[in-house]
Amino acid sequence: QVQLVESGGGLVQAGGSLRLSCAASGSFFLINAMGWYRQAPGKQRELVAAITSGGSTNYADSVKGRFTISIDNANFTVYLQMNSLKSEDTAVYYCNADLSSRKGEYDYWGQGTQVTVSS
Repeated sequence: QVQLVESGGGLVQAGGSLRLSCAASGSFFLINAMGWYRQAPGKQRELVAAITSGGSTNYADSVKGRFTISIDNANFTVYLQMNSLKSEDTAVYYCNADLSSRKGEYDYWGQGTQVTVSS
Protein backbone atom coordinates (compact mmCIF):
# COMPACT_ATOMS: atom_id res chain seq x y z
CA GLN A 1 0.00 0.00 0.00
CA VAL A 2 1.11 3.50 -0.82
CA GLN A 3 0.14 6.76 0.81
CA LEU A 4 0.67 10.31 -0.42
CA VAL A 5 0.34 12.88 2.35
CA GLU A 6 0.03 16.51 1.30
CA SER A 7 0.48 19.62 3.38
CA GLY A 8 0.95 23.35 2.99
CA GLY A 9 -2.31 24.56 1.51
CA GLY A 10 -4.24 27.48 2.92
CA LEU A 11 -5.49 31.01 2.40
CA VAL A 12 -3.16 33.68 1.06
CA GLN A 13 -3.52 37.13 -0.44
CA ALA A 14 -2.81 37.74 -4.09
CA GLY A 15 0.90 38.22 -4.62
CA GLY A 16 1.75 35.99 -1.70
CA SER A 17 3.48 32.62 -1.53
CA LEU A 18 2.74 29.10 -0.37
CA ARG A 19 4.77 25.91 -0.35
CA LEU A 20 3.10 22.55 -0.83
CA SER A 21 4.68 19.28 0.26
CA CYS A 22 3.78 15.70 -0.60
CA ALA A 23 5.45 12.73 1.05
CA ALA A 24 5.10 9.22 -0.33
CA SER A 25 5.28 6.20 1.94
CA GLY A 26 4.54 2.50 1.72
CA SER A 27 5.45 -0.46 -0.43
CA PHE A 28 7.43 0.85 -3.37
CA PHE A 29 11.09 0.99 -4.24
CA LEU A 30 11.37 3.62 -6.94
CA ILE A 31 9.93 7.04 -7.73
CA ASN A 32 9.65 7.51 -11.48
CA ALA A 33 8.01 10.93 -11.33
CA MET A 34 5.90 13.09 -9.08
CA GLY A 35 3.73 16.07 -9.78
CA TRP A 36 0.97 18.44 -8.82
CA TYR A 37 -2.41 18.82 -10.43
CA ARG A 38 -5.20 21.21 -9.53
CA GLN A 39 -8.93 21.38 -9.94
CA ALA A 40 -10.95 24.53 -9.60
CA PRO A 41 -14.75 24.43 -9.14
CA GLY A 42 -16.48 23.59 -12.39
CA LYS A 43 -13.22 22.88 -14.19
CA GLN A 44 -11.28 19.80 -15.16
CA ARG A 45 -8.23 18.67 -13.25
CA GLU A 46 -5.10 20.07 -14.89
CA LEU A 47 -1.38 19.51 -14.62
CA VAL A 48 0.44 22.24 -12.72
CA ALA A 49 3.97 20.86 -12.63
CA ALA A 50 5.76 17.54 -12.75
CA ILE A 51 9.28 16.32 -12.07
CA THR A 52 11.12 13.08 -12.73
CA SER A 53 13.44 11.46 -10.22
CA GLY A 54 16.26 12.73 -12.42
CA GLY A 55 15.08 16.31 -12.05
CA SER A 56 13.47 16.98 -15.42
CA THR A 57 10.54 19.35 -15.00
CA ASN A 58 7.40 20.29 -16.86
CA TYR A 59 5.15 23.26 -16.04
CA ALA A 60 1.79 24.53 -17.17
CA ASP A 61 2.19 27.77 -19.10
CA SER A 62 0.03 29.57 -16.56
CA VAL A 63 2.51 28.97 -13.74
CA LYS A 64 5.85 29.24 -15.50
CA GLY A 65 8.11 31.72 -13.78
CA ARG A 66 5.98 31.72 -10.62
CA PHE A 67 5.96 28.10 -9.42
CA THR A 68 8.92 25.81 -8.82
CA ILE A 69 8.71 22.06 -8.35
CA SER A 70 11.48 20.12 -6.62
CA ILE A 71 12.00 16.58 -5.38
CA ASP A 72 13.81 15.02 -2.45
CA ASN A 73 14.41 11.47 -3.64
CA ALA A 74 15.95 10.37 -0.35
CA ASN A 75 12.78 11.29 1.56
CA PHE A 76 10.28 10.52 -1.25
CA THR A 77 8.93 14.04 -1.07
CA VAL A 78 7.94 16.54 -3.74
CA TYR A 79 7.55 20.25 -3.16
CA LEU A 80 5.75 23.02 -5.02
CA GLN A 81 6.89 26.54 -4.23
CA MET A 82 4.19 28.93 -5.39
CA ASN A 83 5.06 32.63 -5.64
CA SER A 84 3.17 35.65 -6.97
CA LEU A 85 -0.09 33.82 -6.44
CA LYS A 86 -3.16 34.98 -8.32
CA SER A 87 -6.86 34.50 -7.65
CA GLU A 88 -7.00 32.12 -10.61
CA ASP A 89 -4.61 29.79 -8.78
CA THR A 90 -7.40 29.02 -6.33
CA ALA A 91 -8.12 25.28 -6.52
CA VAL A 92 -7.70 21.96 -4.78
CA TYR A 93 -4.16 20.81 -5.44
CA TYR A 94 -3.51 17.08 -5.77
CA CYS A 95 -0.20 15.30 -5.52
CA ASN A 96 0.47 12.55 -8.05
CA ALA A 97 3.18 9.93 -7.99
CA ASP A 98 4.33 7.38 -10.55
CA LEU A 99 5.93 4.66 -8.43
CA SER A 100 7.40 1.24 -9.05
CA SER A 101 6.88 -1.67 -6.69
CA ARG A 102 7.17 -5.45 -6.93
CA LYS A 103 3.70 -5.49 -8.47
CA GLY A 104 4.63 -3.07 -11.22
CA GLU A 105 4.42 0.63 -12.02
CA TYR A 106 1.35 2.48 -10.77
CA ASP A 107 -0.09 5.96 -10.45
CA TYR A 108 -1.15 7.26 -7.03
CA TRP A 109 -3.03 10.34 -5.86
CA GLY A 110 -3.10 12.31 -2.66
CA GLN A 111 -6.28 13.47 -0.97
CA GLY A 112 -5.91 17.07 -2.11
CA THR A 113 -5.16 20.32 -0.32
CA GLN A 114 -7.10 23.55 -0.77
CA VAL A 115 -5.31 26.67 -1.94
CA THR A 116 -7.33 29.86 -1.82
CA VAL A 117 -5.94 33.15 -3.11
CA SER A 118 -7.89 36.23 -2.13
CA SER A 119 -7.77 39.30 -4.34
